[in-house]
Amino acid sequence: MNTKKISLLIMTAIMAFTSCEKATETAKRPNILFIMSDDHAYQAISAYGGKLNHTPHIDRLADEGMIFTNACVTNSICAPSRATILTGKHSHINGKIDNLMPFDTTQITFPQIFQQNGYQTAMFGKLHFGNNPKGVDEFMILPDQGYYLNPDFHTPRGDTTIVGYVTDIITDLTLNWLKNKRDESKPFMMMYLHKAPHRPWWPSPEKFEEYTKKQFPEPKSLFDTYQNRGTAAKTAEMNLLTHMMYSHDSKIRPELLEKMGSKVTPVVEEFQNGFYGPFNRATEEQKKLYNVVLDSINEVFEKEWPTMNDEDKMRWKYQRYMQDYLACISSVDDNVGRVLDYLDKSGLAENTIVVYTSDQGFYLGEHGWFDKRFMYDESFKTPLIVRWPDKVKAGTTENEMVQNLDFAQTFLEAAEIKAPQDMQGESLMPLLMAEKEKWNREAVYYHYYEYPSVHMVKRHYGIATKEYKLAHFYYDVDEWELYDRLNDPCEMNNIYHDEKYADVVNELKEQLDQLKLKYKDSPELAEQFIQQHQNIKVDKGNEFW
Repeated sequence: MNTKKISLLIMTAIMAFTSCEKATETAKRPNILFIMSDDHAYQAISAYGGKLNHTPHIDRLADEGMIFTNACVTNSICAPSRATILTGKHSHINGKIDNLMPFDTTQITFPQIFQQNGYQTAMFGKLHFGNNPKGVDEFMILPDQGYYLNPDFHTPRGDTTIVGYVTDIITDLTLNWLKNKRDESKPFMMMYLHKAPHRPWWPSPEKFEEYTKKQFPEPKSLFDTYQNRGTAAKTAEMNLLTHMMYSHDSKIRPELLEKMGSKVTPVVEEFQNGFYGPFNRATEEQKKLYNVVLDSINEVFEKEWPTMNDEDKMRWKYQRYMQDYLACISSVDDNVGRVLDYLDKSGLAENTIVVYTSDQGFYLGEHGWFDKRFMYDESFKTPLIVRWPDKVKAGTTENEMVQNLDFAQTFLEAAEIKAPQDMQGESLMPLLMAEKEKWNREAVYYHYYEYPSVHMVKRHYGIATKEYKLAHFYYDVDEWELYDRLNDPCEMNNIYHDEKYADVVNELKEQLDQLKLKYKDSPELAEQFIQQHQNIKVDKGNEFW
């Protein structure tokens, strides 16, 4: 054999070896399955010690991975939270400060970076802003809030409607992609995004029947009078008795409300078509299943409501709320189980990072409230569970202060992809890899903007450490609140004016100024956003439709 042929064979062998080596290295990079629900309170996950419900499949992730007890958000409202997760930047940087202001589409999202670095990417479920997500090879996303029953979807090939229950459908789409559309030569980054349990809570027919028969324990602060709190807590419009809607939320038929007239007190403003908007999406067969339970709820309401006092009414609304909200979560948990079972069966579980989280927390009757927005723990904190076999020690609990701001950089580092320098979070890899000595964050920054608007939670920003939380409410008030997170976990007593905490206040204010500087927030920006908000017509129904 001549020298040229030998050289050619050697070069071919080297190239084949190099190609094989690169393919092996690519295969070693972990898959990422990012599961996010909407408004799933950590109190409604049994792994967090909650007594309201049992979530065996989500708990399984905690048993097999790491559960974070101090995970929180930068801005507790749906679209801004998602924008922060996608960009790794605070709301004032990515432009999505509230559900009304536009997202800065020039921002780079982490799916784009994964796509550029050899990952196959997909997104199914609720994005909540934009109809064409960047950096996603395949998607089917709900328009805006989406519907529970027979939902519509945006796809790269046009819009479509799928008959069924949204939580089941999103899971079907996810599993179909994993089974039939996944490129096995590439690692994948999948975003599996549930609509549930967002308001208005419409469970599947079988869960609706099951959960209306249940009774749930009340939170200690259900009848909170907001003593020792500021103006913001006293004027927010999210009280179960006076703001939770009869038709839209509690499933009382509009005709019955009209029939009962003045017997229905207190008077609560309803969204137009709040009941029949979602219900009329059901097929006739679906309606028959729902009507059995709806008839029962409405019969009890007509008979008992006029004889109830306000305390009874509050308790009744709380139970109706929990029945529907937790029924929606039960479907989420069942479907998470379906996906985890497939990962096991297919062998994908071994090299897949599975993350379960929510876009923020939610009030489940604490302080008499539903919804979110405040920096108080129930809305500020969010569930976060990470499973990574052979990497993250099973059954571990982490109490460091982490945020949704950190997700993008964490995923990128796990995939050995360099994160852009302008991302503002911190990779959670030191915590996941039991290298806590490399973690040095002591405090996190929060800023909420959507006011005046639905629920009327005042604008505020603040700082939280493991021990304390300091918040400044501004715009039409100028009030500070300080809470001792260890000794007052329900945040019932504002100690800002207590002289014993003067040094704590001064220290936290100094740290707060440093965080604002670090994250490039300022009073000038806050004023700019106020002026922009004043030019936008606020549609209170937009939050739900």
